[in-house]
Amino acid sequence: MAGQEESNRLVELLTAKDDLLAAAWVESVSRTLRGRISLAELERELNELYTALVAGLRDGAFDWQGDAYAEVRALLAELSRSRARQGFTPTETATSVLALKDVLAPTVDTSAEDIHAYLQLGRLADALALFTLEVYAKTREEIISAQSEQLMELSTPVVKLWEGVVAVPLVGTLDSARTQVVMEKLLQALVDADADQAIIDITGVPAVDTEVAQHLLKTVVAARLMGAECIISGIRPQIAQTIVALGIQFGDIVTKASLADALKHALARRGGDLTNGGGQA
Repeated sequence: MAGQEESNRLVELLTAKDDLLAAAWVESVSRTLRGRISLAELERELNELYTALVAGLRDGAFDWQGDAYAEVRALLAELSRSRARQGFTPTETATSVLALKDVLAPTVDTSAEDIHAYLQLGRLADALALFTLEVYAKTREEIISAQSEQLMELSTPVVKLWEGVVAVPLVGTLDSARTQVVMEKLLQALVDADADQAIIDITGVPAVDTEVAQHLLKTVVAARLMGAECIISGIRPQIAQTIVALGIQFGDIVTKASLADALKHALARRGGDLTNGGGQA
């Protein structure tokens, strides 16, 4: 019951000075954010949070994980996601909550009873700040993951070189995630271009090891299941030496030193050449 008594006392204190304390909270956070968010927006966020916090203390004491604090958690989650998307740091985000401790800090005139209540509020603010950081970190991970997927899409183009011939120029490391993107884009391009020849160019792949070779083979097999034959181009001397040293077997897959050689081979398979039309898309 002591916790409920302290929370009731805090409700009285916070309600009696709500305008003054909320304004001081906004001012403190505003200094930290240095004008990177409008004062009107900050006032709206913190005033809503202040009101929800008082309601939580009134109905749920200090049990911030209970139903009484659902609105507080929702507002903090919204604030955290907003700060993460706007590029604020974890410290700047957590300060939006922790600044409340400084605003409500006891003075020399504060009674012992009120000091104890404020200490309880400090612990509550710490817990809410940690919750805020958890949501912030999760949001940042989601943003980074989405950006990585977008970069992967941009770094894995599939181009139509000739009638019935598409190519995937790979640049950078080929891992499992990127292999899946390459495979999906290549298969879709085979359908869209009605192509039966696919060139996978690894000129921009810095090194080929057993794992990279396995990824390439998976892509070739997938293309073959779609009725397309694959050629791997960009086999530089050092790449060829590495493949031999590792004992990697490409089986009956055609390999070429350059993209031009691969295109010539693909056109020969189709019974054409570089001058008989077909057009470049």
